[in-house]
Amino acid sequence: MSALQAQIQRVRIDGRDLISDIELTIPQARWTAIVGPNGAGKSTLLRAVAGLQRCDGSVQLAGKPLAEWPSRERARHLAWMGQQETGADDLTALDVVMLGRLPHRPWLAPPTAADQAAVHAAMQSTQSWAWRERRLGSLSGGERQRVLLARVLAVAAPLTLMDEPLAHLDPPHQADWMALVRARVAAGHSVVSVLHELHLALQADHLVLMADGRIVHTGAPADAATHDALRRVFGPSLHIAQIEGRWVALPL
Repeated sequence: MSALQAQIQRVRIDGRDLISDIELTIPQARWTAIVGPNGAGKSTLLRAVAGLQRCDGSVQLAGKPLAEWPSRERARHLAWMGQQETGADDLTALDVVMLGRLPHRPWLAPPTAADQAAVHAAMQSTQSWAWRERRLGSLSGGERQRVLLARVLAVAAPLTLMDEPLAHLDPPHQADWMALVRARVAAGHSVVSVLHELHLALQADHLVLMADGRIVHTGAPADAATHDALRRVFGPSLHIAQIEGRWVALPL
């Protein structure tokens, strides 16, 4: 089964086609990484399949057209984390993460014990519980990113889409993020992430490579065909090697 399928003829913004001729299948209970050069259309594609960007085509979530999902039910099934999100700087970190529980309770209803437990677990897992009373706007870039990650984890959605989730995170917290993703996949959830960090994208289960607004390759990160496609897109200066059982991408 697939977690999501998309057939997108194009996304056109300001008279320009940003992506076109897209056929995408996101496997269930797998981590999919979307990579490509700057301007390849990665973020546009992710927003389109999340229903946040109008497109010519169709998107199916768990076998059902995205447009047919009631908004609250869709928010419980698909969690979104965008890049450089703004608008919540005056809220405490705890309140920001609690926003992830809104799809699980009636309008204006107070948080339940289950909501409190989900928020606590999410903030503990991202090591952000210590600054729960601080306002989001007072946090550093890395601290802010970990709070936003906790918010998306608190949704507990079967499918999570994340656009550049590793921005501002140092290597130890990038490793923590990978561990969280692996834990979600092991629990049967699906994760899709747009990444600039090729060495981490090569640790995913499924890789989608984009260039010039199109998908040019999909496959397993360990496959030789995937490595050849990465070199074609990023150029011959990209060196892909296996170190201690893991594939890494390094500039020559």
